[in-house]
Formats: sequence, C-alpha cells, structure tokens
Amino acid sequence: MPYTYQGVEISWLGHAAFLLKHSGKLIYIDPYKIRSKGSADIILVTHEHFDHLSPDDLRKIVKHDTDIVAPRSCEGKLKGLGAGIIKLVKPGDKVMVKDVEVEAIPAYNLTKFRAPGIPYHPREAGGVGYILNLDGVRIYHAGDTDFIPEMRELKVDVALIPVSGTYVMTAEEAAEAVNTFKPKLAIPMHYGSIVGSRRDAERFKELAEVEVVILERE
Repeated sequence: MPYTYQGVEISWLGHAAFLLKHSGKLIYIDPYKIRSKGSADIILVTHEHFDHLSPDDLRKIVKHDTDIVAPRSCEGKLKGLGAGIIKLVKPGDKVMVKDVEVEAIPAYNLTKFRAPGIPYHPREAGGVGYILNLDGVRIYHAGDTDFIPEMRELKVDVALIPVSGTYVMTAEEAAEAVNTFKPKLAIPMHYGSIVGSRRDAERFKELAEVEVVILERE
C-alpha cells in the first residue's frame, strides 16, 4: 500500500524505484523491474547503472510528453524512447519540470570499492540524488551513495534512503545520516532485489531517531 504524506502518495516499486503521485502528476524515480502504474509525467534517473536506468522499464511508462531528468552519463541510453524533454543535470543543478522544482544532489561512495581505490560510484561520475519540491513538501531520493558531507545540511521532509550496504550505505550508516539531517520521515530502499533484505530496513528503523515507514513493494 502507498503511504500518503501531506498530499503526496508514495509507492515503493522495489529496489530504488518509487512512484510519487501529486496533483494529478505521476513521477517515477529509477524504475527497475516495475509493474506500470500508469504513464509517467516525469521520470527521474539517478545514474546510469542497469538497476537504475533500465530502458525496458522506461518503455513501460514513457509517453510522448514524459519529461526525463538524468545525469549526462545516461544520455546515450535515453535516446529513442519517444519521450518529451530530456534534461541532463549535474550535482548542484536546479530545474523546473512541469511546475515541479527538482534539485540534483551529489551521490557517491566514500567507503564502497569495486577494487582498491576505485569506488562503485565515483564522485566524478556525476551520479545524483534528487530533492523534489511538491507544493512545499520536499522529498529526497538519495540515489546510490554513502553518508556524504553534502547530506549534513539537507532540509527535507521525506528521505528515501538506501540501507543495504555493499554499493550504498549500510543500515547503520543510513541511520547515522538521517539522525544528522533529521527528515520528518524516512523510508528505506535499495534492498530485496540485488543486495540486502527487509532485515536491513528493520535494522535501520531500530537505529533511526526519526519516524521510519517500511513500505511493501507494489
């Protein structure tokens, strides 16, 4: 079941994928192995890895006037989808998309490495998280990231936070992050598909000093 926060309906579609419904708009984030819940008005993609940028899943929800926001590293895979406007962003950018303000937040690894000194998500790769402003409700999707210094000054209402470790924050690191920037609500993600399990979400909830809602996959 979706969770509604101040007029924004939030559905977890598995892994790092979410659907936000607000004022008649359908906003998908990182759709991967999803069941379509309607054609997208806006799609946000955090980075180019296959479990966040899936052309097969995008085709399930793209229509001719769907706007897509993504880092430049995603450009090649977004061609030919038949979408409307594609906006390529880098960390720090703010764009307006169908009257929704979208801010790109850095997302990168500090302590997760594929080989010595080579992080899974290097800062220079330009991966992002996003803050969406939906009529004053600020929702943060962290993307694939560790607890990075840029998070400390965040001011958001809802945080969608990875908790599975390996490629992203562990439950303990994610709890430290939300305990620092204090969203009003945190929702764990990035588990139950490639890495991590519900136990990671439950551990995060135990340690977090903010309200936590664990959503069921839709």
